[in-house]
Amino acid sequence: MAAFQVLSTHTIKSPNSSDQKIDLTPWDLRYLLIAPTKKGLLYHHPLVPNQIQHLKHSLSSTLAFFPPLAGRLEITDHKDNTVSCSVTCNNAGALFVHAAAENTCVGDILGCTYVPPIVDSFFPLTRVKNYEGTSQPLLAVQVTELVDGFFIGFTFNHAVVDGESTWLFINSWAKISRGCCNQVSKLITLERWFPSGIQHPIRFPFTIEPQKNDSDDNEKFNPSERLFHFTKEKIAQLKLKANMEIGTNKISSLQSLFTHLWRSVIRSKQFDPHEEVYYMVAIGARSRFVPPLPEDYFGNAVEVCRVTMKAGELLEDGGLGKGAWAIHKMISLQSNEELKNHYVSWLENPNIVRFFTAAGKNTLASSNSPWFDVYGNDFGWGEPVAVRSGNKISGMITVFAGKEEGSMDFQVCLPHKILEAMGNDHDFMDVVSN
Repeated sequence: MAAFQVLSTHTIKSPNSSDQKIDLTPWDLRYLLIAPTKKGLLYHHPLVPNQIQHLKHSLSSTLAFFPPLAGRLEITDHKDNTVSCSVTCNNAGALFVHAAAENTCVGDILGCTYVPPIVDSFFPLTRVKNYEGTSQPLLAVQVTELVDGFFIGFTFNHAVVDGESTWLFINSWAKISRGCCNQVSKLITLERWFPSGIQHPIRFPFTIEPQKNDSDDNEKFNPSERLFHFTKEKIAQLKLKANMEIGTNKISSLQSLFTHLWRSVIRSKQFDPHEEVYYMVAIGARSRFVPPLPEDYFGNAVEVCRVTMKAGELLEDGGLGKGAWAIHKMISLQSNEELKNHYVSWLENPNIVRFFTAAGKNTLASSNSPWFDVYGNDFGWGEPVAVRSGNKISGMITVFAGKEEGSMDFQVCLPHKILEAMGNDHDFMDVVSN
């Protein structure tokens, strides 16, 4: 067994104090019951003297520009059996953990088809849920020393940030750490978006249910994670095929890849052709609003939409084009008006996502984006060689930009036997370039 130990823990505070309170939106509140979002970067060079101290100091400097991440949640009970939730920027601090995995090398992680189990320990705040941000940090960082490198694991409270905000913070910290600037290029927008006439903080019913033990369903609660790499050339070929099948040029590379993977999962799970299957896509609202939300809007601004098809439709001739076109049409429908309707509908019927309901037996869900800058995060000692997600939810596909220009990586979380079947699926693997 790989040896792992925590060497030290520190609370990192901003040099600036603040008493600002930020009311949360439906985009934020729906994530209160699930786990925080976890992303990590792998570096292939050993820690140097004073590097830990430098990272703690630069983290403090960066928190000055991101006060919510040094704060805590405040959940208020009301007499009508509802609650409201805000972020209090009280500078309670972020968690910084220094750890070591003394028998683990960079190659043990980088060269694996499956994500090794020890990577789970590289992310702090295990088993914490977002609503516990009333007492737990909204940001926790863990720097784990390896034999020939190190891993930085980030745990962000998902009620406070989405993917765009996550990588905005990481990109900013890396710039400050390597001395490119002592401030972020533009101050983030902390004010959340609320429709005119909507009173906030929003009141909503909120019940905490006991979680099942992980041993209740090993495949569901402890799935495997496999990495699939797609080169720029293979992606272009797949995109061309999807568009030709449907007679259009509007299907994107990502829509083609989603459908290609979806078809392989359906073949591997051997669904009945008449059974309905679902694909959930997270759609950013910032640029779709009229007028657009600020690019540096700090918080959640994402709507999750679902495509429904029959398994047989996806596997028949032309199924790649049909599935990709269905995803394209669903995304195209998410206009300014439609997104605002989703928002108002939540106010009328609040829906808090429950643990493990993001992806059911017949459902795949995607997160993150290939457009986020993951490989530019040089903290002063070189760029990362890999990126990993720490969220283990069966049916979840985490999308990252690949190391080579135009390539993409999918970290797919499913039962091991399904991932093995996908690895033996020649039609699928013909596009994979691991």
